[in-house]
Amino acid sequence: MLEMLHGKAKDEAWNNQVKEKLSPALQEEVSFKDAAWPSPFVPGLEYNSPAHGPWNIVHMGMLLPGAHQIYVCGANCNRGVILTAAEMNAGDRFSFVEIKEEDLFNGQMEELVIEGVSDILHKLPEKPSVVLLFTVCVHHFMGCDLTYIYDTLRGRFPEQCFVDCYMDPIMQKEGLTPDQKLRAGLYKPLPMREKNLKQINIIGNDFPTREETELKQIVKEAGYTVKDITECKTYDEYLSMAESYLNIACYPPAKYGAEQLSKRLGMKFLYLPFSFDYNEIDTQLKSLVKEMQGCEMPDTSLLQKRCERMLKETKKLVGNMPITIDATAVPRFLGLTKLLITHGFSVVKVFADGFLAEEKADYLWLKKNAPDLKIGATIHPNMRVYPRNSQEKVLAIGQKAAYFSGTEHFVNMVEGGGLHGYDGICELCLKIQEAYQTKKDTRDLIVRKGLGCESCV
Repeated sequence: MLEMLHGKAKDEAWNNQVKEKLSPALQEEVSFKDAAWPSPFVPGLEYNSPAHGPWNIVHMGMLLPGAHQIYVCGANCNRGVILTAAEMNAGDRFSFVEIKEEDLFNGQMEELVIEGVSDILHKLPEKPSVVLLFTVCVHHFMGCDLTYIYDTLRGRFPEQCFVDCYMDPIMQKEGLTPDQKLRAGLYKPLPMREKNLKQINIIGNDFPTREETELKQIVKEAGYTVKDITECKTYDEYLSMAESYLNIACYPPAKYGAEQLSKRLGMKFLYLPFSFDYNEIDTQLKSLVKEMQGCEMPDTSLLQKRCERMLKETKKLVGNMPITIDATAVPRFLGLTKLLITHGFSVVKVFADGFLAEEKADYLWLKKNAPDLKIGATIHPNMRVYPRNSQEKVLAIGQKAAYFSGTEHFVNMVEGGGLHGYDGICELCLKIQEAYQTKKDTRDLIVRKGLGCESCV
């Protein structure tokens, strides 16, 4: 006898049956007092929510002016990346070589990649400056000779710069992720050049850093030029980043790439992540001023007072309205949670599947001072039937928090949104106020891939 598998009643019944059989560690929600470090949930089958604002490797590759992306993978994997390029109206900068079943056994994988890429480049109306060539999981499994592939292609097309890129989700759990590898790969075409001691780079962001941030204000007031791939319009402008003497990484997944670039081109390096801790922000600004001649340290006591005023003003507006936060909104989401809790906000839940090593202190603080704060998974299979129709008004920070909380009041931001330092805290307060006062069309907004990218969805 056939039985309906879908529908609210069936979903709830199935979810309750599963929960009865699972230990608390295997469920999709735990209290901070029970949350293990650094992974509060047992890995397994994964659910993919419809919140697609965070950037993927296709979006990031499009940041490099003059680059053409080529993916070598099976039809199923190709579908997602092809749609991403099409949805952002960048299909003319994207190509693919399809791997079929027989290609896995005929011993000619290297030839397939070489001839497929060669055919694409010969047919393009104008050859690109850079080719971002993405190999995939099967190339690892097969022991494909990638060195031979790149050496052959570089010999055939000496005027093009080939960058080895990877779409290998098998590497998500250990080693460098595809995201980290690409944030490093985007800067491999930069050549060795004479250094300009009045020019610096911000490396690895998807969004331009706000002009009002202390970071940019300090360096620009001292006459420095700031280069950022997110603001480069031409390939030549991008290449000029090689002349900077200092690289700054503000986004955690970009740290590795910025370090590698600095070592290769003999540049200095600073890691200044978007923090919600006043002492850490002060330390970062001091290290910046120390590294750059002519820069002056701002009066951080005044900046802190401004943050306190903004936090107080925001708390007065939102009152005790429940707040949920997700890890895609800001990298230091535990730091944000601590900041809001210490200023009286009613944070009731955070959505994340793991914690950053650099947030260990905030994790321990929350475990001690907010033991009943809930942490919910985002990829646990139970989230498919997670109740998303809250009976109370909820304010969410981040798209996944908005989706799982079932709210139209949310801060539509991913990956820090270009915020930084004291200015970043104040700007986030304004975004929280706007989210409280104005409803958004959650269903329409969160399904658009790559927040901030052009979208035809």
